[in-house]
Amino acid sequence: MRCPACGGLEDKVIDSRSAEEGSVIRRRRQCDSCSTRFTTLERIEAYGFHVIKRDARRVPYDRLKVESGVLAACKGRPVQAAAVAALADRLEEHLSSLKRDATADEVGQFVLSGLRELDQVAAVRFASVYKSFEDPQDFEREVKLLESEA
Repeated sequence: MRCPACGGLEDKVIDSRSAEEGSVIRRRRQCDSCSTRFTTLERIEAYGFHVIKRDARRVPYDRLKVESGVLAACKGRPVQAAAVAALADRLEEHLSSLKRDATADEVGQFVLSGLRELDQVAAVRFASVYKSFEDPQDFEREVKLLESEA
């Protein structure tokens, strides 16, 4: 692990704890060179997940892409980063249970469903990009769908 202060490669672990309901290990480290303390998070890498895009390309699943899309939809909304991470965790569990590649539509629908539970405004924002809204009627349709589910 490279020290964020000096770039040194040698450090020692001062403390290790489980975080995010056991799915992550949080480690406090201290650089041997400059004594700066910093925190790292270790997560099991989800390999094997691939997403089949609309144009039939098969691309590796990218958790950061999902989280950044959800965070963009939640910008300015009262949604905690931990809730976004939990949604990404649930998505990964779902993808793992499929035992096959998921389509981009399946991923989008899962995220949209999770966002509807977190924040309806963020869900409409996400849907506008995911479903490629082109006119105001698309927004109206999505809001009516939300109202009918409530």
